Amino acid sequence: MRATRRSVMVLAGGFLFIASNAMAAELVLFELAGCPWCTIWNRTIGPIYPKSEVGRRAPLRRVALGDGIPAGLTLKGPIRYTPTFVLVEEGREVDRIEGYSGEDFFWARIEALVGRRPPSP
Repeated sequence: MRATRRSVMVLAGGFLFIASNAMAAELVLFELAGCPWCTIWNRTIGPIYPKSEVGRRAPLRRVALGDGIPAGLTLKGPIRYTPTFVLVEEGREVDRIEGYSGEDFFWARIEALVGRRPPSP
């Protein structure tokens, strides 16, 4: 009986972990091959982003613009510029940053965007 109860608790904990991760925020980067601003972002911010606090709170997912919108992702509008950074929670767009005009601008905008969201569990 104890083993069964323990198994159920472990299984339930696993489902809670999966559910909490599914609700976590992510930053979806829409980029286009040959985009000079995408190249600059990838060179200057790309290596740093996953190591930052904001990068841990909203991990990056890359999408090639020509591949279309991934299944399960609902956007508020079309992607018109690259790079476009879309903050997503539970598969829905929360807000976005269109374009890249330098490190200072990006960090200020993304920190404000993600900073308004509650921390992930």
